Amino acid sequence: MTVLLQPTSTAAVAPSAPLRAVAVEFSNVSKTYPDRLFRLRSVQAVRDISLQIQAGEVFGLVGPNRAGKTTLIKLLLSLCRPTSGQVLRLGKPAADRSTLAQVGYVHENQAFPRYHSAAGLLEYYGALSLLPYEVLRERIPPLLERFGLADRSHEPIARFSKGMLQRLGLAQALINAPKLLVLDEPTEGLDLVGRQLLRDVVREIRAQGGTVLLVTHVLSEIEQLCDRIAVLVNSELRHIGPVAELLQGPASDKAKSLERVLKELYARPRA
Repeated sequence: MTVLLQPTSTAAVAPSAPLRAVAVEFSNVSKTYPDRLFRLRSVQAVRDISLQIQAGEVFGLVGPNRAGKTTLIKLLLSLCRPTSGQVLRLGKPAADRSTLAQVGYVHENQAFPRYHSAAGLLEYYGALSLLPYEVLRERIPPLLERFGLADRSHEPIARFSKGMLQRLGLAQALINAPKLLVLDEPTEGLDLVGRQLLRDVVREIRAQGGTVLLVTHVLSEIEQLCDRIAVLVNSELRHIGPVAELLQGPASDKAKSLERVLKELYARPRA
């Protein structure tokens, strides 16, 4: 897969080929944490989650706070292990860290070493992804140019605003031309131009056959970008499928909105 360098049209891009493989799979996954205070009880972060994310699709993960979204990401990125069940990442168990070099990740609050410059940070993370220096030398300048950081490339990122750090996070996530891009609240701090850049990136990844997992509370991004979504509430999976399925209803209910449907799902008592 080529690294993303050129912006594309803002129009939706459909997958160029039929979905052929499973990029991410959660099979009956549960995660329980011990209570930190007395450890006399446990906290169920996710409960019996089963879902598949196909290669070549943009998959949204939505839900209220404390629904279990962050835990699923941690499980996918090998930051913790499930109490039960299995997580597969790019065809291999998540415990097999060999596939992490093919993953890009953007967190809502970047925690980069502040003494790095933008160019130095991309070189550092590229090396962690086992990319040769010659490849990094070709990829870094166009990425910095695309995300509007070329004129600040050798400045310590301690001077960067939150929006600039988020743009740098997007560039860092693309340095290894990932097959799987995980975006956790990626629009946090981005201006209108930055949000459009993000949408362009997501559409390009999909057009090239890659997979995007998007976690966001911004419903417009879900509606514009996602092929399917999963709704988590109270650590359980409440719905999975295309956004259009959620909006289906009686012909008289033409004003049905995604926000309204999600509020109804969030309020529904546990089965």
